[in-house]
Amino acid sequence: MDDLTLTADPAAGQSTAGVSTTDAIDLGLLWRQLVEDAGCCGDPIMGRLMRSSIHAHADFPAALAGLIGRKLADLTVPAEALTEMATAAHRADPDIVAASAADLVAIRERDPACPDYVTPFLYFKGFQALQIYRVAHHLWNDGRRHLAQHLQSRCSEMFGLDVHPAALIGRRVLIDHGTGIVIGETAVLEDDVSMLQGVTLGGTGKNVGDRHPKIRRGVLIGAGAKILGNIEIGECAKIGAGSIVLEAVRPFTTVVGNPARVVGTRHSNMPSLTMDQTLPPPDYMI
Repeated sequence: MDDLTLTADPAAGQSTAGVSTTDAIDLGLLWRQLVEDAGCCGDPIMGRLMRSSIHAHADFPAALAGLIGRKLADLTVPAEALTEMATAAHRADPDIVAASAADLVAIRERDPACPDYVTPFLYFKGFQALQIYRVAHHLWNDGRRHLAQHLQSRCSEMFGLDVHPAALIGRRVLIDHGTGIVIGETAVLEDDVSMLQGVTLGGTGKNVGDRHPKIRRGVLIGAGAKILGNIEIGECAKIGAGSIVLEAVRPFTTVVGNPARVVGTRHSNMPSLTMDQTLPPPDYMI
């Protein structure tokens, strides 16, 4: 199979192969790769899952809708109804599927624990929760807010992630592990963001209106970081694990601590793609 992955240069917006990171993913090629990956699983116990989740579907959007239905179904809202709802959302807004495909490719490229495409599709709750959010966001904007909040609630129950359907989230986003993620109503995550478990993008109290962080392109947020308030985390910034961030962070800057402070000199790479969470040595702290 041809390689679907991209490695971006933040300065030029181009991959090392000269392909723009905003280029659409070939859904047919991605689907064929998923089918091939699923066929490589020889475990007889897993055969039924592979057949129902991958081989029973005609294409990537159908499998994605089926996944959402299967994951969120309960006694009150069956899988069939949720699958039909997700399918309708995908048809009404094809960008949902395009963004989902871009997310899947980004995970395959960035996560060393991801050996293929079928693994994150079937097993990574960060990916699955993000695709549920994308459908819920469409429903929210379409005025079906109780249904959108039901998806948010079921996703929180199933995966331990709480993403408000009104938040704005771009493409090629990696939520690694996913446990304990909270993303508030007015939060913004631009393209090419990566975050690890336990991250909160929250408010600072009972303020109303625009009250959540704005995470610009290429930011890497380490495990357990809390970013609070309507503040901007600049392009390609790096937030160290466990940091409490209450003030804006400049682009290409690393911060760490409680409260977060700048460490080291400005970097020039896109940390969300390298997933490099190391910090400068103490001698470089400023």
